[in-house]
Amino acid sequence: MKDKNLPNDYDTLSLEELTKEANKMIEDLENQKNLENSTEKYHNLLKLNKINEKKFQKDVKNINEKTKEIISKITSKKNAKKIR
Repeated sequence: MKDKNLPNDYDTLSLEELTKEANKMIEDLENQKNLENSTEKYHNLLKLNKINEKKFQKDVKNINEKTKEIISKITSKKNAKKIR
């Protein structure tokens, strides 16, 4: 089986796609009989894990920002109704 190179453009992959790719790499490593060949795959898995982590943190940050915006809109509407 050929070693799969990690794609250069990770921003286009979703968090789910990155997770699926990591799971495939883990399966390949588990089925690997020759440990010498698995070192490079393991390093690629570590790189992919870091990318996955960064993307997750970025998504969490975006969710938090959107939530704050929605909460501020709701509270401003409630304050506007109280003034009337």
